[in-house]
Amino acid sequence: MKVLVIGSGGREHALAWKLAASPRVQRVYVAPGNAGTARDTRLKNVALTDVHELADWAQSEKIGLTVVGPEGPLAAGVVDLFRARGQRIFGPTKAAARLESSKAFAKDFMQRHGIPTARHATFADAAQAHAYVDRVGAPIVVKADGLAAGKGVVVASTTAQAHQAVDDMLDGAAIGIQHNADGARVVIEDFLQGEESSFIVVSDGRHVVPLATSQDHKRLLDGDQGPNTGGMGAYSPAPVVTPNVHARVMHEIIVPTLTGMARDGHPFTGFLYAGLMIDAQGQPRTLEFNTRLGDPEAQPILMRMKSDLLEALLHASDGTLDRVNLQWDRRVALGVVLAAHGYPVAPRRGDPITGLPADADDLMVFHAGTAMQDGQIVTAGGRVVCVTALGESLRFAQQRVYEALGDIAFDGMQYRTDIGHRAMAAGGSAGSHRA
Repeated sequence: MKVLVIGSGGREHALAWKLAASPRVQRVYVAPGNAGTARDTRLKNVALTDVHELADWAQSEKIGLTVVGPEGPLAAGVVDLFRARGQRIFGPTKAAARLESSKAFAKDFMQRHGIPTARHATFADAAQAHAYVDRVGAPIVVKADGLAAGKGVVVASTTAQAHQAVDDMLDGAAIGIQHNADGARVVIEDFLQGEESSFIVVSDGRHVVPLATSQDHKRLLDGDQGPNTGGMGAYSPAPVVTPNVHARVMHEIIVPTLTGMARDGHPFTGFLYAGLMIDAQGQPRTLEFNTRLGDPEAQPILMRMKSDLLEALLHASDGTLDRVNLQWDRRVALGVVLAAHGYPVAPRRGDPITGLPADADDLMVFHAGTAMQDGQIVTAGGRVVCVTALGESLRFAQQRVYEALGDIAFDGMQYRTDIGHRAMAAGGSAGSHRA
């Protein structure tokens, strides 16, 4: 079978790498891919991004399954287009993808279906938004309604920061927000205390299978300081998701979301990502939904997956996910993102990258913002690569990663030296048999 993965980031490299391991796969194409997918002889890059051109190409090449990585094509309706032409594709429809593409839609949906989340209000008018900030005070969270590549959220510790975020997001140009059809809006919500975690499942519209638990690090700098980013590293499993928390998330958030989407006439198929805040009592609340596999969570999760990903996604796209039982490596996986100079505001492109280690059974360098230029791998985006390793414990996985990235160099390289610190603090130095 020939498989197509749409996208060019670290998540897409990880998906293509894992899909290529299936004995049923003849070739995995990645559109448009990056320097990492170009180097893998099992993968082939395709220089296409337009959804109509992709549908035409997939049909002519007799692609057996298309897997959508990023949010942009999903919000543009690539799944609807492929399905209308009878082509098998894994991902949510444009209507279902509104759980991510519109924060206002998602919050209203959660409120309507009784899914635990923070109190919120939505504004298109700047004066009303500023008045709400003044009334509620700080800390407070301001979110852009539209897609913003993981950077449309400001956790404001002062009202001045919140007011600036409102102005930036309603303008949108400065941080690259894609406003939705009904115009620029912001969602302002209460600040929640606790520990964040990522909870990702696979759904075929009726059945659901959870992936291994994971936790990412959003802030740019050590100690969870600095601006929010798309993610500077992640690990799996996440100790904060205890068996009790896992059961509560499935019962109180995941199942009601999928049931609610089906009841509203938009059955959800694809990866559903719930960003959670888990308080000291173990109560999970939903911070946001993504309608795709997380990045950089995908890298450690797929490193730990022992099952055939192709088989699972074929069942998910055919509505037979109830036949799937995923198996996980008992080891811990941890990934550290190396980011470009100027990230997350204005990442620089074109810096040569040297010292990339060879791939191994317990170590992978998943490329994201990379390209080939005159035979040299160079930076081509904000998050450049994610160095990911398996280890018998979190500490061993962490050591393996930081030793491996020690030889990697490019001008202005940024990375955190403390990925995994929250699990360490929680006693996560030992290995775990829990997914």
